[in-house]
Amino acid sequence: MIGNYLDSFIGLPVSHFSGADSVADVTDLPSADSVAWRIDSGWNDGNPFTEVWTEFLDIVAADRVRAVIVGSWWGSEDYSTVRPVLDALIASADRLPALRALFLADVMSEECELSWLPMDDVTPVLEAYPLLEEFTVRGCGMGDLAFRPVRHERLRSLRFESGGLPGEIVRAVGASELPRLEHLALWLGVEQYGGDATVADLAPILTSGRFPALRHLGLQDSEIQDEIAAAVASAPVVAQLTSLDLSMGTLGDEGAAALLDGQPLTHLDRLDLHHHYLSDAMTRRVCDALAPSGVEVDVSEQEETEIWDDLSDGEEEFRFVAVSE
Repeated sequence: MIGNYLDSFIGLPVSHFSGADSVADVTDLPSADSVAWRIDSGWNDGNPFTEVWTEFLDIVAADRVRAVIVGSWWGSEDYSTVRPVLDALIASADRLPALRALFLADVMSEECELSWLPMDDVTPVLEAYPLLEEFTVRGCGMGDLAFRPVRHERLRSLRFESGGLPGEIVRAVGASELPRLEHLALWLGVEQYGGDATVADLAPILTSGRFPALRHLGLQDSEIQDEIAAAVASAPVVAQLTSLDLSMGTLGDEGAAALLDGQPLTHLDRLDLHHHYLSDAMTRRVCDALAPSGVEVDVSEQEETEIWDDLSDGEEEFRFVAVSE
């Protein structure tokens, strides 16, 4: 579950804008470049997003805006495609020359479950903002999300937060040319919600040289977390990282053992494994192996494998990722 809106973005506090009616006095607004602007349609009782967006550009000094967060866009209507939002962002590129960070979409599960968010091809947004440095996309719309291989000279952070990230998205990321990319995070999710990415799909990302500036890699929220950990254990890209995130998934002792038996991880500043299925003994082994070298290890949220008794097939084991629906 995602239960809270962002309260900061790229180090800036968030200021909420949901239409001209929400602004009591324009003179009381923060300066355009001092906050990250969260724009939404008011969720269930507001105006169409495109109308709110036009008001925002007219009221705020748009040419100084550094960060934008897109919230709910469907107003009083049922969930609707994000296409008009993307079109509005693209059409406004010349009015936002200072924009460096974009978050699409900061929506809580109370408003719409992560995997139900109706998405579209987000590549044109990156192409419209060649100076963008941070781009986060939340949701996958049960297969509606699309992303094409792209070359972008300035992007430093790319995040896809999904309960089921399609393999074609992962392959497109791996085929992109992002020479300044420092932070990459992929919530891979589960097959039930479209998350069919395989370890083979991750191969280009795990090689060295694909993203020469990469320092943080997150391959998270996966139901094949043990397989991913085994692949990461021998991945050339690990040597250039300062932080590695394999959290939120179904990581168990097998995957953790593969990590420890693979290449050294003692050069990392941080290893995040939170929400895992490690035994107490393996949890201690991971910490004992890395903490003395100064690696910050997060092994919080230890989960228990559920055993279900099926009368026809006997007992079955189930592990669950942190975010799926």
